[in-house]
Amino acid sequence: MIRETFQAIIDGNDIRQNLISLKEELREDRKSDTHNREAALYYLNGDYSIFHTLLENEDPKVRKNTAIILGELAVPEFMDLLYDAYVKEQTMFAKTAYLKALEEFDCRKYVDAFKERIKTLSEIKVTEENKKHIGEEMRALSNLVLMMEGNKAHKFTGYTVPSEVVLVTNRNHIHVTTDQLENMPKKEFAAGVMVKTTDLLDVLNIRTYSELLFAVDGMKVLPNDVDQAAAAIANGKFLDFLVKRHEGGAPFYFRLEVKSKNMDLSRRSTFAKRLGNEIERLSKRTLINSVNNYEVEIRLIENKDANFNVLVKLFTLKDDRFAYRKESIAASIQPVNAALAMELARPYIKENSQVLDPFCGVGTMLMERNRIQKGKTMYGLDIFGEAIAKARKNADAAHAVINYINRDFFDFTHEYLFDEIVTNMPFKNGGREDKELFTLYQNFFLKAKKHLKEDGIIIMYSHNRDYVKKLCTRPYKIEKEFEISMREGTYLFVIRYMG
Repeated sequence: MIRETFQAIIDGNDIRQNLISLKEELREDRKSDTHNREAALYYLNGDYSIFHTLLENEDPKVRKNTAIILGELAVPEFMDLLYDAYVKEQTMFAKTAYLKALEEFDCRKYVDAFKERIKTLSEIKVTEENKKHIGEEMRALSNLVLMMEGNKAHKFTGYTVPSEVVLVTNRNHIHVTTDQLENMPKKEFAAGVMVKTTDLLDVLNIRTYSELLFAVDGMKVLPNDVDQAAAAIANGKFLDFLVKRHEGGAPFYFRLEVKSKNMDLSRRSTFAKRLGNEIERLSKRTLINSVNNYEVEIRLIENKDANFNVLVKLFTLKDDRFAYRKESIAASIQPVNAALAMELARPYIKENSQVLDPFCGVGTMLMERNRIQKGKTMYGLDIFGEAIAKARKNADAAHAVINYINRDFFDFTHEYLFDEIVTNMPFKNGGREDKELFTLYQNFFLKAKKHLKEDGIIIMYSHNRDYVKKLCTRPYKIEKEFEISMREGTYLFVIRYMG
C-alpha cells in the first residue's frame, strides 16, 4: 500500500488526499507492530527530491502534511529541510506542523532562533483571526525549547509563607483530619478541610488526607469564559504566589485540569487549550502551558453557578508521608486508607502489643498501625511470595522491625498469642467466587480464636460487610463499624474477642 500511495503522489494524482493516507499509514507504526516507515524508506531508496517539490507546493495543506510525514520518517537530513521550510512558510496554520515534525530531531542549534521567534510572536498584535494560530505556534516553539534545554526545576521553599490550603479527605471522616489541625483556623466542607497556616510542615505530617491543594487570592472562583479567566490568572497575583514559594523565578510550567459535568471531553479539551494559550500570552510567557513538563496544576472545578472553583496543586511540594511504600501489588490498600483506618481504630490500639496480619500483602496495614503505637512484636503472613518480598523492602525503607513470613495463615502456628490482628481482608478480584470468599471469612474467624488473647482486638478492613455481620457472633463482638467508601463498598471493623 505504501508503494502505491507514494507512486500516486509522485505522479501528481490527488496529492492532498494521498498525503493524508500516507501520513496515517506512517502513524500506524506507533499504534501497532507495522513497518510502514521502513517500507517507505526502502521504496524511496535515498531519493528525497519529491519532498523538496511538495514543500514548495502552492497548497498550504499539502505543505503541512508533507512536514508531518517528514517528521514521521525522521531521516536526519530532513531537519534542516523542515527548518528552512518553516522559516519560509507564510501561512500561519501550517507553521506549527513544521515545529511538531522537528520534535523528532535534535534541534539544539536552532534554540536561539526559536526563542527569537517566540519574542517576535509575543509582540504581534493579537486579533480574533490570528489568536489561535499564534498560541499554537508559541506552544510548539516552547515545547521544542523545553525538549532541547530541559525544564529548570523549581525548589519549593514556602513552608512558612502564609497559605490557605485544602486537604481533600475521605468524605465520611473529615473530622479525623480536622481534629489533627490543632491551633489552626479551619473549616470543613463537602470534600475535606480548608485550613490557614504559616507552617506547612505541621500540615504535611498529617497522614489522613489524600491531596493537598492551594487556594490563591484573586482566582478562587473564575467565570466560565476563556478571556476573563485567563486575565484573572495572568494578572500577576498567581505568579507572585508561585515566586514567593519557590527558589528560582519565572517561567513556571503549568497544566490545566477542567472538571465539569456539563462539558464532554472534547469541549473540556478545547476550553483548556484555548485558556492555556491565552494565559501564556497575557502573562508574557512567565506562565507556560505544558502537557508533560509541568510543576503546577491549575484545577478548575465547575460549581453550581456554572463558573469554576479554582485550586492549585504544586508538584514541587513533595509528599513523603508514605515514602516507605516502594513496592505494591494490585490488591494493595492505598496508604492513606490504611492510615485513616488506624486513626479510626486508635482508641483500641495499645503500645507494646503483639500484632499479627494474616493477609499482609506488601505490609501497609502493619506499618501504618506501627506509626500509631509501636508494637512489641509484629508478624505479617501472606501466601503470595512476591508480596512478602516487597513487604520486606517496604519495611526496610520504613526502618520498621516486622517479621514477614511467606505462609498460609490457615497453616500458621505460633508459640504465643497475639493482642491484635490487623488486616485488609482478601476480596473478590475476578478469580475468587463469592462462595469461596465466604468460606475464607468463616475459616478466618475460626482460626483467629487460636491466635488471639482473651479480650484481644481484630482491626479489619473489609469489602464484604455482610459476611462480617453474619459471621461475627460469640465469642466475637463488633465494637465499632465505620463506612470507608459506599462506592467501593469498604468498611472498617473493630472486633473484640471475648474468649
